[in-house]
Amino acid sequence: MTAEATPPAPETGAPGAEAPEARAPEAAGPHALAWQRRRRSAARFWRQYRTHRAGLVGLTALVLFALVALTAPLTVGSDVAAVTTAPGGPLEAPSGEFPLGTDRFGRDLLGLVVWGSRISLLVGLLAAVLSVVIGTVVGVTSGHFRGAYATVLMRITDWFLVMPALVLAIALATVMSRSLGTVILAIGVTSWPTTARLVRAQTLAVESRPYIERARALGGGHWHVMTRHVLPNVMPLVLAQTTLMISSSVLAEATLAFLGLGDPTVISWGGLLQDAREAGAVSAGDWWYLVPPGIAIAAVALAFTLCGRAVESVLNPRLGVAR
Repeated sequence: MTAEATPPAPETGAPGAEAPEARAPEAAGPHALAWQRRRRSAARFWRQYRTHRAGLVGLTALVLFALVALTAPLTVGSDVAAVTTAPGGPLEAPSGEFPLGTDRFGRDLLGLVVWGSRISLLVGLLAAVLSVVIGTVVGVTSGHFRGAYATVLMRITDWFLVMPALVLAIALATVMSRSLGTVILAIGVTSWPTTARLVRAQTLAVESRPYIERARALGGGHWHVMTRHVLPNVMPLVLAQTTLMISSSVLAEATLAFLGLGDPTVISWGGLLQDAREAGAVSAGDWWYLVPPGIAIAAVALAFTLCGRAVESVLNPRLGVAR
């Protein structure tokens, strides 16, 4: 009998022959794995977001507005709001020197609109964040604890939903001092009920899943369940709601400023409209005093709305938002 020939061992330098240690992936820690998952999720989100043409248009507009606001101290300077050093005459029509004309004090309206973007965007962002934070806390806690606590919170939420948010904001801005903090607080504490209702519904859906019962059976307390399981699952909804709330907050800030309830020491788009109203621009036909800040407010609100709808569609494809 002939002995069976054993196959020769692969040479060390042969192509395609790798040591087992080289083929095995390096062990990664939990933090590295978590960051890898976040990066993959962000990349997947961006790939889906890019398919929404309206969302890309809104994002591009927001980036431009943000650049204009951030570079305003370099492009127009802080002295653009000074009355004593106004470069033009009162209510001059648009010209080569003043592309958007001048206001009743002779200040360049283009510079005022650029400078006012800083305040309008800042107030809108901070008020929206305050509103969403309040709504998220109320929604998550009322959906988690249930019972009398949830009943009381939901009745308070219903009361805020019944009362017009703008009327409550006007009332708060009237009784408090006229400042940016007052405007932010007035908008934030009156516009959270919608977020609270949405987050509570999502919390109830998440807490009905089996892994929540397993977490509780393994000894997870209230704080662990809410922060490690419920909150990560409601954050996509919170993100989409924040984007939509910024649009409403910008409009609310412009409304309060137009009614004379804003901070008189700062320049904002709503404040420019209020100045135009006091100067009689409507009856005098000085359209350049009204149109630029009005278009800026509408453009920012539309851009945030487009971004919010696109984010909402990506995070919840069942909504079927048109692209």
